[in-house]
Amino acid sequence: MSQTSDSCLDKWMGREALAEAMIPVIGRLYRENNVVTSIHGRSLINKSTMNILKAHRFARRMSNHELLLEETAPLLNALSELELGAAAIDIARLTEKFRAEGNGASLDEYLRAELAEIVGKRGADDRTSTDVVLYGFGRIGRLLARILIEKAGGGHGLRLRAIVVRKGAENDLVKRASLLRRDSVHGSFEGTIRVDEEANTITANGVQIQVIYSDNPATVDYTAFGIKDALVVDNTGRWRDAEGLSQHLQSNGASRVLLTAPGKGELKNIVHGINHRDISDDDKIVTAASCTTNAITPVLKAINDKFGIIHGHVETVHSFTNDQNLIDNFHKGDRRGRSAALNMVITGTGAAKAVAKALPELQGKLTGNAIRVPTPDVSMAILNLNLEKGTTRDEVNDFLREMSLHSDLRKQIDYIDSPDVVSTDFVGSRRAGIVDGLATISNDKNLVLYVWYDNEFGYSCQVVRVMEEMAGVNPPSFPARDVVAPIAVLEGAGA
Repeated sequence: MSQTSDSCLDKWMGREALAEAMIPVIGRLYRENNVVTSIHGRSLINKSTMNILKAHRFARRMSNHELLLEETAPLLNALSELELGAAAIDIARLTEKFRAEGNGASLDEYLRAELAEIVGKRGADDRTSTDVVLYGFGRIGRLLARILIEKAGGGHGLRLRAIVVRKGAENDLVKRASLLRRDSVHGSFEGTIRVDEEANTITANGVQIQVIYSDNPATVDYTAFGIKDALVVDNTGRWRDAEGLSQHLQSNGASRVLLTAPGKGELKNIVHGINHRDISDDDKIVTAASCTTNAITPVLKAINDKFGIIHGHVETVHSFTNDQNLIDNFHKGDRRGRSAALNMVITGTGAAKAVAKALPELQGKLTGNAIRVPTPDVSMAILNLNLEKGTTRDEVNDFLREMSLHSDLRKQIDYIDSPDVVSTDFVGSRRAGIVDGLATISNDKNLVLYVWYDNEFGYSCQVVRVMEEMAGVNPPSFPARDVVAPIAVLEGAGA
């Protein structure tokens, strides 16, 4: 029986009330217990009523049904009564797990058993804080700053302490702060930003960032600003080998270096989710590979593990970058001197070869090329693969959707099958890549996959994950494992 317009509105207002009531609970868990709550990886910290409602609706894409606030609101309230220690808790996955495996236990009983490791520890956080310096403050540097500020919490984990730049003008500090505050692609900074020109600091949501001016990475004295054993994240791309990047380690107060670009030589190229466990305490310099390598490697691993890849070609349709010219002008690279705003530009990519650094079993099996297009952000990788085992479109899509939900790669792989999505719909995605299921083409052993990726923000999220791994500051994550069987569709859940 169809609902009347009045009953639909009443139901909506009821959901709004539940979402509004969740906001202070989410905030208290974060401030008092160092607990970060999320829905399928989407953080709920500092989100509005509408953002919370949309996150619950989004869950329908992930698990076949809309997540009900009538379930998550009581769960959040129960969590707030448990005096939890620091943790990352996915309330969507925890709700699904309770529904599937509760076995008649009360919610409180189930949560006490599931979260026994942190119950009663009230905000206890065994993590040591790690000072972070952003060397360079361009597109990736500013997005890293936004993410680190968002994750600042009570000061545990990664602590953004400073940025290092070359002074560009007398009002350089104000301009840097303004670029952090406003972004043409990613929108306004969520929070407040203050500038202290005398102290040369930018304070964003209580995080005080020292701005240091230097053009020599070997001569900065970070200890003069109270910074010790810092992880220096080089966003400039100016140095890509061990010799060049080791200059950072000559500075007082710096202990490790992460490059936000593909490295050269024997440096480890890390794609989080694939080979991040290869990082050892002895690795003083590590690279986070490229945005394209991060986007395609998790999908390629999943497909190779399931079906086997004989060989393949990666064609990247990539948004233009700052390396290109806005109008025709001299450029040392082929074609990149032609106007980025007016042309599709064929160029090279090392992403296909770089995959093998993170995934050696694909060594020599991939070729690649790239086309730069007149969009400012979000790119697409087209994977044309020849497989060892034949398959169908539905089988591949079902498999990749399941990988996005219940695998160790769920932070990297997303899946969508909406008929009207376009590139701007993926601005701000926190996943490394999003498989477009409706575009999948399968002909037995020939498979073509289309993978969207936010080459700025999604990549920056991957970089932060590598930073957390290098610093050893990941909090315990719950639920530790997924439900043992797919969740059935709930009657009326999509209403």
